[in-house]
Amino acid sequence: MRTIAVVEDDVHIGNMLAELLTANGYAVLRAFSGSEAALLLEKERPDLVILDLMLPGMSGEEVLARIAGLCPVIILSAKTDVRGKVRNLNAGAVDYVTKPFDNDELLARIGVHLRRGHDRAPLSLGGIRMDFDTFEVSVEERPVRLTKTEFAILRTFLENPRKVFSRSAILDYIEGFVPDGEESSVGVHISNLRRKLEEVSPRSYIQTVWGIGFRLDPAVLSENK
Repeated sequence: MRTIAVVEDDVHIGNMLAELLTANGYAVLRAFSGSEAALLLEKERPDLVILDLMLPGMSGEEVLARIAGLCPVIILSAKTDVRGKVRNLNAGAVDYVTKPFDNDELLARIGVHLRRGHDRAPLSLGGIRMDFDTFEVSVEERPVRLTKTEFAILRTFLENPRKVFSRSAILDYIEGFVPDGEESSVGVHISNLRRKLEEVSPRSYIQTVWGIGFRLDPAVLSENK
């Protein structure tokens, strides 16, 4: 059974959503404030989150910043400003539904995003394997424990294996997964990522392009052919 977290401070709307989801075969987790949602999502890993924006304690935008990339997030809000919608989608939400909403349409959107998340195949390149469902990484079939930021940076390199990234470009790519990052810290994260990869394999995976930034080592690509 797939689990959906409903983060909604309006008890009436939250109850209606919980009843709708339960009737359609989903398990439901509830949070009534942004702070409660943050605590809940530190312990639980739902398959999808329905997130209101206007929450007490911590805003929906702040909650999104913490969980984007960990699971699909559908914003459900009375805010209709187009710029706000775009900002939240760029920050990592997979969808934005405005209130009032149609139950059948919401269920259809939930189904689409759950299928997309379920169908996301692990990414493999040069002996590195990234599983986006479990957030596990292995190198030459040996597990590597990465932080959320390191995972996002490695994903950026593997999804763009021929691209050279400046520090600021890396921040742009990982913003939806790791918000509030600082350009000065990128080098530290990459150094830690390098060390962890090389602890399980002597190969070089990340190359420094002096004066520009970083990229996946071209040797990884040639060995992957």
